[in-house]
Amino acid sequence: MKLDEHYMRLIAIGASVAANCQACLETNLTRAKECGADADEISQAIWVGRMVRKGTASKMDEFMKNLIPTTPNPGTNADCGCES
Repeated sequence: MKLDEHYMRLIAIGASVAANCQACLETNLTRAKECGADADEISQAIWVGRMVRKGTASKMDEFMKNLIPTTPNPGTNADCGCES
């Protein structure tokens, strides 16, 4: 079975969400709509991407716990510059 552009764009939407790529998501949303994707299909693709992202994040958290038994909390002085 060969996937058509419609389904390829829905898959790309989910992948964009999982990869945290806003530019990819914007592009693929626009192109999916051009291919006839409706709001329900797009919502489902976004949901799948969110579930993948959530699963991979929790697996990474577990992986890091095993690498470093105690991880200090950097507070607001994180190297990334964020205030969270």
